[in-house]
Amino acid sequence: MIDLLGREFFQLALIAALLVGLCAPAVGTFIVQRRLALLGDGIGHVALTGVALGFLTGTAPVLTAVAVAIAGAVAIEVVRARGRTSGDVALALLFYGGIAGGVMLMGIAPGGSNAKLNAYLFGAIASVTRLDIWVIGGLAVAVLLVVGIFGRELFVLCQDEEMAKASGLPVRFLSLLIAVTAALTVVIAMRVVGLLLVSALMVIPVATSQQLTRGFRSTMLLAMLFGVIAAVGGLLVSSQSAKVAPGAAIVLLALLGFVLALGVGKFVRRGRSQETTVSQRRGTSVKEVA
Repeated sequence: MIDLLGREFFQLALIAALLVGLCAPAVGTFIVQRRLALLGDGIGHVALTGVALGFLTGTAPVLTAVAVAIAGAVAIEVVRARGRTSGDVALALLFYGGIAGGVMLMGIAPGGSNAKLNAYLFGAIASVTRLDIWVIGGLAVAVLLVVGIFGRELFVLCQDEEMAKASGLPVRFLSLLIAVTAALTVVIAMRVVGLLLVSALMVIPVATSQQLTRGFRSTMLLAMLFGVIAAVGGLLVSSQSAKVAPGAAIVLLALLGFVLALGVGKFVRRGRSQETTVSQRRGTSVKEVA
């Protein structure tokens, strides 16, 4: 392990894992709260078309994936907001259109691209370069800035869209902001866990945190902690065996955390329930004495 820490490829992979572990659950908290848990999957499939477009045109697949993923995210939000198509149907359109577009473009692209495509489908964190880190780092800073600056407004929107409108918040802008931020997060994470598993890292740490906390902010912070633990832990597990895919190890470790949180959450909720009961009894006793 000490030898690995001294190698540049592992240091770059560790930085990428930390960035993804922070960003994915942060954005995922808003997505889960808004009941759009599969949004990451839909955008991931659209980003596949962007990656294939990069191979076809000979440009950087990450940059084309950013452009196409943002366009897809905006499209799904516009379709959903108009009310003519429900959110799940709009997501299905993204699923099918993204896969079909990616497969078609990969068939047209020059030979040898299919092997490279697997690095984006299933992740290839060990092959992350310094340029990738700069791109991932820049996108991660943008995502975290959006969460930090607009976090309160996004929380109100995710809780109740009608209340957000009544409060005078720019609902359309905030909805598009969530979609675009999710698209950036998908692109950030695709080299770490892959486009097919990226949604898991956006949802599972949040679901794990919800078993242990009640407040929105505490849920997000704990989810980000779980995301970092899963990302770094999965990287460390995969580094011990070449047969273990990093993306799969990260997601399975996150799932293990969720299972453990289910058991711990029962005791936490039971303790809170007992505290509430005791406080209610004390309140009743005080009233009787008075």
